[in-house]
Amino acid sequence: MDRDKIIIKTSFKGIGVNIVLVVFKAIVGFIVNSIAIVLDAVNNLTDAISSIVTIIGTKLAGKAPDKEHPYGHGRIEYFASIIIAFIIMFAGIMALKESIEKIINPVKADYSPASIIIVVVAIFVKFFLGKYVKKTGENINSQSLIASGTDALFDSVISLGTLIAAMVSIFLHISIEGIIGAIISIVILKSSIEILKTTTNSIIGYRIDKDLANKIKARINEFEEVKGAYDLILHDYGPTKIIGSVHIQIPDEMTAKQIDSLTRKIRAVIYSEFGIIVTIGIYADNVSDEESSNIKQALEEIIKDYPEVLQLHGFYVDKETKFISFDLIIGYDAENPKKIRDEIVNKIKEKYPDYKYYAIIDNDFSD
Repeated sequence: MDRDKIIIKTSFKGIGVNIVLVVFKAIVGFIVNSIAIVLDAVNNLTDAISSIVTIIGTKLAGKAPDKEHPYGHGRIEYFASIIIAFIIMFAGIMALKESIEKIINPVKADYSPASIIIVVVAIFVKFFLGKYVKKTGENINSQSLIASGTDALFDSVISLGTLIAAMVSIFLHISIEGIIGAIISIVILKSSIEILKTTTNSIIGYRIDKDLANKIKARINEFEEVKGAYDLILHDYGPTKIIGSVHIQIPDEMTAKQIDSLTRKIRAVIYSEFGIIVTIGIYADNVSDEESSNIKQALEEIIKDYPEVLQLHGFYVDKETKFISFDLIIGYDAENPKKIRDEIVNKIKEKYPDYKYYAIIDNDFSD
């Protein structure tokens, strides 16, 4: 079964369970005059609506690439998650408003054995539903399902709070409905903010996962001709559409035919094992002679005085034109990267004044 079908099937299951819970909780909540149970029902309703949005978003995101959108429509899933976050946030705000009113003007609830049973059943149902939906989302890399599953797990905690309010009311004859309702509201709002933050990061562009970056680079370095993999950049066009680029350092005596063969093999392996399409740039390694090696060693010694410099790579010496180029990865905490770069260039130029230097400041895209 393909990814979209799994998301839709899982979402329909969630809708069915939540609708049943909404009906029973709403009826019981109004009968026993419990704001906590009513708000719990409202929260389940938002879950059902969220699942509907997930289905619509998945359908739209699954559209094939076209002339206007050559990278596909995968990012629509992220917009669906944002809509879900705002739906949950609206429910949380309304719930908080009602809860504050109940705190100011408390009304004693009249719980029945049937209402207690329904709340207990809801706790277990939402817990296992949440575990199932979240695990499914993690297995297929669906932020929408992960968000829905996490929300369902929160719901089980919320229902537990409702049960506590009922027990306190029955045995201590104290109404804490408004307080529990306020806590439920805060949990709902917190959940919506977390979903919004995660999804927004996906749209803005986030740092590559450290383990993934290291695995990709390590796999590339397994090729005998590769002396290093650098500048790995990945662009997310949806949970299943990742396009990126990477530079590899190879011996400068390799021919165009050999380079072409090597890069084709690397691209095939990375796509086969990681599902990522990569464009490969080349750094020629030509420091086998004594002079070039000495210059690089001198440069590395200079860089040791600059902890802000995370890496030196792409070093190349062109003896015919007396030109040296290299890349510096400077940490984001550095106050003035250009000043650091210029100081390093000036110091190496003092040692080897016959050369012109071109140093590029690279961003720290991945570990």
